[in-house]
Amino acid sequence: MYRFVLTRQWVCLTLIALVLIPVMIRLGFWQYHRHVHRVAQNQLIEANLRAKPVPMTEVTSPGHKVPRADFWRAVTATGTYDSAHEVVVRMRTSNDDKVGFHVVTPLVLADGRVVLVDRGWVAGGGDPRAYPPVPAAPAGEVTVTGRLKADETSGGSGIKDRKGLPDRQVMLINSGQQAESLGRPVLGGYLELTDPAPDGGPETVADPDHDSIGAHMAYAVQWWLFAAAVPVGWLVLVRREKRDREEAAARAEATEQEPATA
Repeated sequence: MYRFVLTRQWVCLTLIALVLIPVMIRLGFWQYHRHVHRVAQNQLIEANLRAKPVPMTEVTSPGHKVPRADFWRAVTATGTYDSAHEVVVRMRTSNDDKVGFHVVTPLVLADGRVVLVDRGWVAGGGDPRAYPPVPAAPAGEVTVTGRLKADETSGGSGIKDRKGLPDRQVMLINSGQQAESLGRPVLGGYLELTDPAPDGGPETVADPDHDSIGAHMAYAVQWWLFAAAVPVGWLVLVRREKRDREEAAARAEATEQEPATA
């Protein structure tokens, strides 16, 4: 009755179905794990943003690699801006997606160590190779508050670290690179400024998104439904093929009997 499933056509169709089922299940779990990661990251961002600011010197040091648990942690630093060694970071977008630069100014602490402060975004000038117009950093001793960020790398950010850039322009915010340039010890990671908000200065970077969770869970459920639909669809096709073959056999039998009756 069902011997037709052993034909070449049906064997190939069955093998494709057997391959699709685990692939779709795996894709579903991939999307599910992305959902779990996004939820955990949102919780981490919210907790670190709400936490009481601590001195940056308590959570990082020169050469320190900022762990994920400390990403976006509220930190403070007190020192004097070294505007002479300020750099701008190319190809950065504003809060409304305009392309320009981020301004990174070294903040020299009382003990001589340096904190890199990302003061925010500025638009570029007419010449992309020229240093853009940057509002001056406050003079004298200042206390700044911001979010702790890890050093940027090409592997982690996907941004290629180009060589031969114009003077005082960089592609990545990296404490190790700036330590070599400054000849001073630089605390690992950098401070993304939130307070004091600059009056007429660079546009401060907006808080990271920690409300949306994306559609990963919906995609996971869709893949699992597709995986469940494959065997159901296979059974439907088998039953339809069986019915069509039985109807064809009945018509053939009726055709053979008509001459005998005549």
